[in-house]
Amino acid sequence: MISIKSVLIADEIEQECVDLLKQNGIKVDKKIKQSEEQLCELLKNYDAVIVRSATKITAKILESTAGSLKLVGRAGTGVDNIDVKAATLHGVIVMNTPGSFTFFNILF
Repeated sequence: MISIKSVLIADEIEQECVDLLKQNGIKVDKKIKQSEEQLCELLKNYDAVIVRSATKITAKILESTAGSLKLVGRAGTGVDNIDVKAATLHGVIVMNTPGSFTFFNILF
């Protein structure tokens, strides 16, 4: 199990998911519609990021956050908006959650 203490939510997700993270002592910030450059800077301060389909997690983002970002969670099916090869190269776990609470089963 990995230790996640802070999560950036980069796309809209259900409030109950946000609440569950907070109830388990995880710092949660929500910043929607961030550019690639903004995400490169923001994600240096987080263990995980949750996206849907709008936000792209690129090789540039993963390279700039190497050593800090541990997990990219895709709320929904597929991971076509995440550079999985770059994530693997930098030791970042990528997961999708077709069932809403799969993400939480991994963390708790």
